[in-house]
Amino acid sequence: MSIDRRSGCPINLSLEVFGDRWSLIILRDMIFGGKRHFRDLLNGSLERIASNILADRLKRLMELGMLTRADDPTHKQKAIYSLTEMAITLVPILAHLGAWGRVWLPVSEELSIRAELLEKGGPPMWEKFMDELRHEHLGTPSNTPPDATVRASLQAGYEAVVARKAPGAGCDPDA
Repeated sequence: MSIDRRSGCPINLSLEVFGDRWSLIILRDMIFGGKRHFRDLLNGSLERIASNILADRLKRLMELGMLTRADDPTHKQKAIYSLTEMAITLVPILAHLGAWGRVWLPVSEELSIRAELLEKGGPPMWEKFMDELRHEHLGTPSNTPPDATVRASLQAGYEAVVARKAPGAGCDPDA
């Protein structure tokens, strides 16, 4: 794939990678949601990406060196996508983007809690998360128990907000 570059400006070059509507959403779902199969990425996003767009963006992200694709050893007709180091290092950028969105845009509490937790956790949390992603996607060693991962703590934060906002939550039936 030949990519025409308008200039050598780092902001322009970054926008040429992420300037479309879907690339960061796909990476978000892989990083924060642990989605690694085409079907999971297709059906697991609130934004409802079309299958042809997803296929195109996955191909483009692979050509850019942000993803790799391998046959899934558990299923002959499935492929498994993995983040590369280039994509894993987006965690701090996504954390800053989420923090900015929480301040300036009409976010929902349940969908912004992960961004809030990442913002509060700061660089130490981001580094731990990137190490966990390296273990998951690149096979590097990890000492983190599966239930103590950053992704697990972000998910727990999300579930706590959803439970608190559920109808009848916080009501004492014996009162």
